[in-house]
Amino acid sequence: MKVPATFAFSRGSPAPPIGVHFQGADANFSLFSRHGTRVRLLLFADSADTHPHQVIDLDPQHHRTGDIWHVVVHGAHRGLVYAFQVDGPHEPHRGHRFDSGAVLLDPYAKALVAPEYWDFSGGGAAAKALVMEDVFDWGDDRPLKHHWSELVIYEAHVRGLSIHPSSSVRHPGTYLGIIDKIPYFKELGITAVELMPLQAFNPHELVRYNPMTGEKLRNYWGYNTIAFQAPHAGYGSGSYPGCQVEEFKHMVKALHEADIEVLLDVVFNHTAEGDETGPTLSFRGLDNSIYYLLEEDRQRYRNYSGCGNTVNCNHPVVRNFILDCLRYWVVEMHVDGFRFDLASILGRDRSGHLVANPPLLELIAEDPILRDVKLIAEAWDAGGAYLVGRFPGERWCEWNGMYRDDVRRYWRGDPGMLGAFASRLCGSADIYEHSGKAPVNSINFVTCHDGFTLNDLVSYACKHNTANGEDNRDGSDHNFSANYGCEGASGDHGINAVRRRQMKNFMATLLLSRGVPMILGGDEFCRTQFGNNNAYCQDNEISWIDWQLLEQNRTFFEFVRKMIAFRVSHPVLSREQFYRPEDILWFNPDGSQPDWQSGSAIGCCIRAAGEHEKPLCLLFNPSQEGLCFCLPDTLRGGIWTKAVDTGVESPCDACESEGASRLADQRRLFLPDRTLVVLVEEAAATVPACG
Repeated sequence: MKVPATFAFSRGSPAPPIGVHFQGADANFSLFSRHGTRVRLLLFADSADTHPHQVIDLDPQHHRTGDIWHVVVHGAHRGLVYAFQVDGPHEPHRGHRFDSGAVLLDPYAKALVAPEYWDFSGGGAAAKALVMEDVFDWGDDRPLKHHWSELVIYEAHVRGLSIHPSSSVRHPGTYLGIIDKIPYFKELGITAVELMPLQAFNPHELVRYNPMTGEKLRNYWGYNTIAFQAPHAGYGSGSYPGCQVEEFKHMVKALHEADIEVLLDVVFNHTAEGDETGPTLSFRGLDNSIYYLLEEDRQRYRNYSGCGNTVNCNHPVVRNFILDCLRYWVVEMHVDGFRFDLASILGRDRSGHLVANPPLLELIAEDPILRDVKLIAEAWDAGGAYLVGRFPGERWCEWNGMYRDDVRRYWRGDPGMLGAFASRLCGSADIYEHSGKAPVNSINFVTCHDGFTLNDLVSYACKHNTANGEDNRDGSDHNFSANYGCEGASGDHGINAVRRRQMKNFMATLLLSRGVPMILGGDEFCRTQFGNNNAYCQDNEISWIDWQLLEQNRTFFEFVRKMIAFRVSHPVLSREQFYRPEDILWFNPDGSQPDWQSGSAIGCCIRAAGEHEKPLCLLFNPSQEGLCFCLPDTLRGGIWTKAVDTGVESPCDACESEGASRLADQRRLFLPDRTLVVLVEEAAATVPACG
């Protein structure tokens, strides 16, 4: 058995950056702890060891400068496994929860090594950090810097995208598996992937079981981060310790080569340490009163996240940590932007109050290194803050939850939704224009990871979350969904025809709307979660994308592909400005002025902006009865051709970019119930009528 090396060490340096950084053949380790009284650096022979082979004591006289503890380890190398222990007062009434026996992760760890089941009791198989060195050859890789108007975002889960046996990738469920799906992304036409949280987390932290199968539930989504700069090891191939870092970089490089941006879902609002009964993993044992928002009694945590604790985001130390994390992902990992989970929390001060000009949000937006990256806020939190349209800072885009709800309700046939629907289609000026923002500040979506899939939105009237082990109490009850006659899968041809038409209506509306469209991965071929609208704990076929559905629902995939291509070929739909009154003309089916309060079906003509663009006419009928529309005159003296019709079957539901068919009757057009039609003005008919 090889005897592990014992390393010499010396004082080290507090100079930033914090974490582990090489200085020639040596490595400088530095750590923040203001109220800690002594720090120990634990070095392990390998990742499987439960006891360190060397403990380096950092005494305050020699290894502390201000609040930074530091030491140089001579001859330290890439792959060295390490952790920390910190002594200090255990005085919960003062906010201090130091535990000298707890094995603590470095907040700046670049990679973790962990057993399948973590144990942070101090003597068990704890997760530990791995010393990494940036030696990756990026070649000529650089940020893509797509304009917002060019984005079509595809939200995906790294594991769920390719772990299903039908995925036909070489490394299922991994960063490398995403590389194998790039040809598919290109065929579909998306220009950015938004990856659900992939910073290190503990998949086995849940203690509940599926009451239907007895299966132990897992933290599948990953919204419980513990190491904010470390790619999750479970998404690596496992070929060697730390491989997840290089493989993540290979994924980013390959996506960039395909002209696809990489956006990361980041969770800075809380950590995996939970409430006062939770485990001590890192931040709690380093300086609890600095990293978290505490209640008045200092013993309990303010819980604006709904996950037990809230990060003290606007403390200067924590602000710097978050900025360091973001810069790392941009500079070293080459990501193009971020979606911030429960981002309203980032605007709360140290008392938990929302502030008008939050320092952290301004720092992120104005940071010179982050100046070109895309910033997307989930502009609400579990503490009641709902800031859609009011999120501070012009650079911040927002998940537009009002878009989701209003579009769902309109197509479901809810009364009084016409005005809201028209506003969402036009970029939500009523939400964003007052604050000086543009349509592209709105990330439009009908579905996302949180809620029903598109297929389930039209197949279930109620959520079906019993498998989550919470007696169906979890997940939203406000889904604005419908089942059209049968709860769940149906063999009825009529029901399925309505469902398919409604899915087309949702997708077409999304891709015809000004703003930035986001598609939930798998919706383009009718993925189902069997009615579960909160599948955060379902690491199984409820959540995994079944690629067999792509062939079973190929015609729907083709519809989505054509709609994305249609959006690209008609830039008027994605302009970064709101429509002016002269740009768009609204009309009732009979040609009269719209009644925004009581109407339902509606049409509009969109004037083309450029010489080579073509005017469009959009017709919407969400009612349960067919309607005849009086068509307006063309805007340039041409003829109307039909490019999209959700009321007919494939392939005539959407034509290729130059394949629109001439309308036989240029004055009137019948729309069946729940139907959307798009007309394009052409100088002359070029293709015979379709069907």
